[in-house]
Amino acid sequence: MMQKTRTNKWSWVAAASLIIGLGAAAACGDDDNNGTSGNGTGNGSGNGSDPNDLDGIRAVLSTNVDLAVAMYSDAIDTAGALRTAINAMVADPTPETLAAARRAWRVANEPYGPTEVYRFRASPIDDTDFDLSNGEDGPEGELNAWPLGEGLIDYVVEGTDFGDDQINVTEQATGVVDPVPNNIINSTNIAIDETLLAANVSAEDERDVITGYHAIEFMLWGQDLNGDGSADAPRDATPGQRPHTDYLQDANCTSGPTQNADGTFCTRRAQFIQLLADKLVADLTQVRDTFDGSYRATFANPANLDQAKEFLIQILAGMGNLSEGELAGERMQIALSANSQEDEHSCFSDNTHRDIVLNAEGVRFVYMGSYPGYDSDLDGVVDNVARATTGTGIDAYLRQVGLTSLADDVMAALATTRTAYNQVDALARDANNPLPVDLQIVPGMNSSQPMIDTILGLNAQSNEFIQIAADLELGSADQVVDPDTSECDTSDPTSPC
Repeated sequence: MMQKTRTNKWSWVAAASLIIGLGAAAACGDDDNNGTSGNGTGNGSGNGSDPNDLDGIRAVLSTNVDLAVAMYSDAIDTAGALRTAINAMVADPTPETLAAARRAWRVANEPYGPTEVYRFRASPIDDTDFDLSNGEDGPEGELNAWPLGEGLIDYVVEGTDFGDDQINVTEQATGVVDPVPNNIINSTNIAIDETLLAANVSAEDERDVITGYHAIEFMLWGQDLNGDGSADAPRDATPGQRPHTDYLQDANCTSGPTQNADGTFCTRRAQFIQLLADKLVADLTQVRDTFDGSYRATFANPANLDQAKEFLIQILAGMGNLSEGELAGERMQIALSANSQEDEHSCFSDNTHRDIVLNAEGVRFVYMGSYPGYDSDLDGVVDNVARATTGTGIDAYLRQVGLTSLADDVMAALATTRTAYNQVDALARDANNPLPVDLQIVPGMNSSQPMIDTILGLNAQSNEFIQIAADLELGSADQVVDPDTSECDTSDPTSPC
């Protein structure tokens, strides 16, 4: 996968200064008042509406943290179940235990996908001290970064769909000499330990990712090859073809189309995937605990209206940048416009349709202030509701302060986008003629229209988030949707990025 990821170039020094200035002008009173002097007519239909309700914003902020804790807690549980399934597969590699581990990976993705709306803001996933002005040091790059350096990790097959320019790694710090055909698994001089995993994402082009959900995905599925094992176009509807024998730690160990080993490579492969699973659970736990601890103490309890507004626009930034830049641009339009299977987000498992749905649903959850739970049996219906959480969302706050027309416009935009991404999902799930995203993006396919419509919908809803910031007197458009998040013009979904 070739596109950039953790793109969060928003200068919080400039942003905070502007927000504080705007907030001070609007508050016109004591730091602890609720800003009753504001005008706040905006797009609202209410009389005497006030966009400066400190208690109302505090309720939104508190709910926002509650949702994060619930989602990350579910992500921890499902990652733990994934680790258990991986350990069982390693202990007894069979087609059945490999299939169970793959299913556990898909389930683990369900509660994690919506959490990505907490990125692109000064929260624990991107930055441990909640201050982006001094750089980012959060674990996001360890959890869900991509493009993955699959050719750096394990064997790969080259072909018309996977050229050297796509799967090779020109810069990395793992110690692998001449990646492809060499890699971590077959370089027996490299110890598979936590020091190795710390070499993740050292390259400027970020093509050396070796940890997180997608590293585990690659270790379970391998490349998304055709059913005949080729890497050539035209592609088919099958996901990766990695066999269970890649984990047989004896003379029956396999390691690619031309390599067989005495079990050494399979033992290293088993060690690597188990280490990845342990790290995944640990990183998720760190993020959840920080959200529920020091982050909650500050974010859910702003000292005054100025700080409350600063935190509120951070929420909008997460929603806007995920919608317009990361999801519509980096994760959808780059693959669509280039017809690039390698640029899908979950290309190994053909699970990209779920990434699209879950990321977009996360935006909707935060706007509505409600997390329903997740789909634990992969039938498309939310059934694990143990941590379902409902509180005060941005929608309720807009209506509370009289901006009902704006709230209606946002809901309409979210509904339009939802119709489109549900169609992407339905095409991929079709039992009779499944069309995973790597087939939906093939030029000339009528099935690409839902992808196009989703990109346009995400673009339109991000403009509504910008309008929220304007009507609530929070800040500028660039503070909600950073122009540097993506080089794609998402108003023209088929244009190259």
